[in-house]
Amino acid sequence: MKNKLLILGTRGIPAGHGGFETFAERLALYLVKRGWDITVYCQVNCQKIVQKKWKNINLVYIPSKDDSALDSIIFDYKSTIHALKKEGLILVLGYNTACFSFLYWLKKRASIMNMDGMEWWRSKWNFWQKKWLFFNERCGTFFSNHLVADHPQIKKHLIDQVSPSKVKVIPYATEKVTEVDRSWLKPYQLSPNQYLLVIARPEPENSILEIVSAFSQRKWGMKLVVLGRYLPQRIPYHRKVMQAASDEVIFTGAIYEKEIVDTLRFFTRLYIHGHTVGGTNPSLVEALAAGSPVLAQDNAFNRWVAGDRAHYFKNQAHCLQKLKQLLDNTDELKKMKIFSTIRYEEQFSDNGDVKAYEELLSAYITKEKILTMASKSNIKGE
Repeated sequence: MKNKLLILGTRGIPAGHGGFETFAERLALYLVKRGWDITVYCQVNCQKIVQKKWKNINLVYIPSKDDSALDSIIFDYKSTIHALKKEGLILVLGYNTACFSFLYWLKKRASIMNMDGMEWWRSKWNFWQKKWLFFNERCGTFFSNHLVADHPQIKKHLIDQVSPSKVKVIPYATEKVTEVDRSWLKPYQLSPNQYLLVIARPEPENSILEIVSAFSQRKWGMKLVVLGRYLPQRIPYHRKVMQAASDEVIFTGAIYEKEIVDTLRFFTRLYIHGHTVGGTNPSLVEALAAGSPVLAQDNAFNRWVAGDRAHYFKNQAHCLQKLKQLLDNTDELKKMKIFSTIRYEEQFSDNGDVKAYEELLSAYITKEKILTMASKSNIKGE
């Protein structure tokens, strides 16, 4: 019989939103090729629950009206109820609604949870939202059978609450970028090595305003390319970022086509990563895989991922100082490219994350089978 896995917690696949969706797609495709039976729950604007197949992966479409926080909570609840009726080990990506894991615990269903970053630290949440996320983090640590941390700092945080043996560190990995098509640069009027790149959700904790403001202090003779969905009419922070931008800043909108994003990373003069909260950010790993020189916000998360030979900035003024130091220093930028590739090969190559997940998931499925057989034997013995 095939090993069965149910993946919850993302908006679904094919990936079109963020890091968890991209990882869920990679993991599902990898495990299907390895002979697994995979089901992924998807948040879709539809009238009723629909089940479809995509590349031999079972997709369960759960009706969802919009992208609001409340609707996402309802989607997670409906997904949980549906998953309880299906066979298989449960993998939950993210703890935002980990309170529903109580139902798995109540029904004695094994579940594994990726604990993401310290979500309740993020500045975008108000007081009550932070309390909700803090509560759910505690629920995830208690009701899940095993926890996955994508960064050593996340594990350090979690083992204040649970035994170290309950937490496994599995950083994200990705494929190395070796072949790209530079024609993808033409629609954005870009030339290789003549632009800087930022890929992040436009939120305060990702330092977008600081980066754009620093870059816009002077003329550089090159572009700053900023990916992400900006809604200046609706969201004040987005409006501030765009108002701070000089005419050398390009806002491309969100781009999810892998070949385009890989090309942008491969040919960038400098990749700027402003995330201040979280664990191993997939976008930073993907920059290393493309050999991008990295300038990152200075914190323990980014320093572990990008390594000692990347460069780091503390604030807007320091970011400007680093730009002045690096952009004309061709020799240093070449060294940074080499060190990015070395760091990628050391820690994030060869699908290490999905292989580690398969090992962990297989161990739990084997354990469940042994317990089931033992239970049946006891019943017969009685």
